[in-house]
Amino acid sequence: LRFLIEVEGAETTLLPVLPQLLTEYFRIMTEIGNDEVVAALQVIIDKFGDHIEPHAVALVTQLSVAFENYCSTGEDDDDAAMAAAQCLECIATVLKGICERPDLYKSMEPQLVPLVLQILGNDGAFIEYLEYALDILTFLTYFPDEISPQLWEAFPLIYVAFDQWAFDYLNLMVPPLENFIAKSPQQFLAGTSQTPEGTVSYIDLVFSMVAKTVAEDRSSENECRKALSLYMSILHSCGGSVDAYLPMMNDITLAKLGQQVNNEVPLTRIAIFQVIGSALYYNPQLELAELEKRGVTQQVFAQWVQDAEQMEKWLPRKLTVLGLTSILMLPASQLPASISASVPQLISAVVSMTEKMKEEAEKEGNEEDDEEDFEEEPEEYDDDEEGFDEDEDVTNETDEMYMDALNQLSNGGGDAVARFLIGEDWDTDYDDDDDDFVSPLDEVDTLLYVNDTLKAAFQREPEVYQRVQAALPPETVNTCQKLFAAADAQRRAQEAAQQQQQQPSA
Repeated sequence: LRFLIEVEGAETTLLPVLPQLLTEYFRIMTEIGNDEVVAALQVIIDKFGDHIEPHAVALVTQLSVAFENYCSTGEDDDDAAMAAAQCLECIATVLKGICERPDLYKSMEPQLVPLVLQILGNDGAFIEYLEYALDILTFLTYFPDEISPQLWEAFPLIYVAFDQWAFDYLNLMVPPLENFIAKSPQQFLAGTSQTPEGTVSYIDLVFSMVAKTVAEDRSSENECRKALSLYMSILHSCGGSVDAYLPMMNDITLAKLGQQVNNEVPLTRIAIFQVIGSALYYNPQLELAELEKRGVTQQVFAQWVQDAEQMEKWLPRKLTVLGLTSILMLPASQLPASISASVPQLISAVVSMTEKMKEEAEKEGNEEDDEEDFEEEPEEYDDDEEGFDEDEDVTNETDEMYMDALNQLSNGGGDAVARFLIGEDWDTDYDDDDDDFVSPLDEVDTLLYVNDTLKAAFQREPEVYQRVQAALPPETVNTCQKLFAAADAQRRAQEAAQQQQQQPSA
């Protein structure tokens, strides 16, 4: 039957009897139970992925029971271990197929949460399944609107696994941890865990994971960068609540920056500047005080502006723009002397990068418009789809982005989330893809933020910023005026669109 299903055109014949087909496979799994049966079920799920949703809960329930049965056969049964792994792989495939129905995830938690907790616990006895458990946990913590108390039990278990027997799985652990932080920051900040050393807060567990990863010689640079992204998640999601952690964060990141100064490849330095940019956006006064306290302000900003020329991804560019622009929210009298003298250079860097981001977004939008002009079914074209506005790269299309990553599973796509989900080698020092990182800052419009902050600074201290403007190159001033005009036009267009939506339909 498995080979029959794989025959071209078989889905047309078998789709009407899919419920009976699944029922029969459930019976076979119960009576026979081997890896070939599970592999055949995987073929069915792959073949009929678009039609699995009505059967998703039953599939996950059956596969969870089968996993437990295979695990209970003993450690020496290789066939059972392989079948157990295939059960988890099937579960992940089902979860991938129902991303648009987060309510279904909740109904599956009674089966899946104990399974995940079992694998994360037990001192690594189920380490061969850890990759799949983290895969499942990523689905369960991202797509539902809320994270259940039962799922939160996995949070401290991730730390224990990392600390005691799964250090090399750090890159697989970061996505669900970031989901926990972003989805419920207050619960994250309030959470505690009992350890042999006493009660430890969840945020301290995360800081420990980052510190250990960055300090460990066996950590790859990619793993260090992935760990540092946890700092960004905390800064972006926990606004105003983690002031006390800025010193520790700077201790770790600036020490790492000092080790990376002479590296030709700037990827880790750029990851560090993403954290510093996030910290400046979080609280520019506190972050500048941390840099001043260590006497590194001038060196950090000089290296940052230099490395900004090599930033090609939207995330480091955006965080550079937001971080440097946030400094201008402070009165000139509160700026360190080294920053006061460099304000024209910082504004030049911000204006240049904002212009590049705007131009590339427009170019990408035009390319998408050209592609849609060749659609075979023009009636499906959305008249409201006018390409990318300036801020398209920061629009909160998070669910769609996650699904794009998940959709690359079958063909080994290059997205970082996809690499995580298919368990590829994380030790390769590839050029990081930031498309899987989502946070509240996705909602911040870069152009409007630069526009509003610069205009507010000029209005607040006109004499100071007249001198700053006089020190700017003429091309920077011209570009700045163009960005102001673009921001005003964008805001007018947004207001017009809102008014049109509010008007009652005829």
